[in-house]
Amino acid sequence: MSSNPKLDRYDRAILRQLQRQGRMTKVALAEAVNLSPTPAHDRMKKLEKAGLITGYRAEVDLRRIAPMTEVLVEITLSNHRAEDFRRFEKEMESRPEVCTCWALGGGVDYMLRLVVEDVDAYQRLMDALLEGDVGIDRYFGYIVTKPVIDRPARIPD
Repeated sequence: MSSNPKLDRYDRAILRQLQRQGRMTKVALAEAVNLSPTPAHDRMKKLEKAGLITGYRAEVDLRRIAPMTEVLVEITLSNHRAEDFRRFEKEMESRPEVCTCWALGGGVDYMLRLVVEDVDAYQRLMDALLEGDVGIDRYFGYIVTKPVIDRPARIPD
């Protein structure tokens, strides 16, 4: 498939079903998309090979396992050379607390989604990043008080 593959209604239905429940059996997937098992499985494999399905994972309720705090952080870098962006991104990849890092257009360079034990752990992380000279000019953190909606993006019809 090309970088912008042509997907028919069956391909989209397979993607939607797997997005909802990645552990479906071949038979359950086939029934859900109104195909027989072999064509449904072949299509799924084709979507995986094309890189449209990038993995399967369990959704874990971390709050039931251990104390945690989610923080969204806006980051603006001091300098905006390619090497500055590379250095910052490399550092974010090395930090397990960073669950998501988005590069943004506009007045803010990055938005991070962090999961830390508590607010003190968040502040220790930010202090370490500032001391580590990864090029942060300023940051603003927002504590997530409760998740309201957290779902994958909708696959278009």
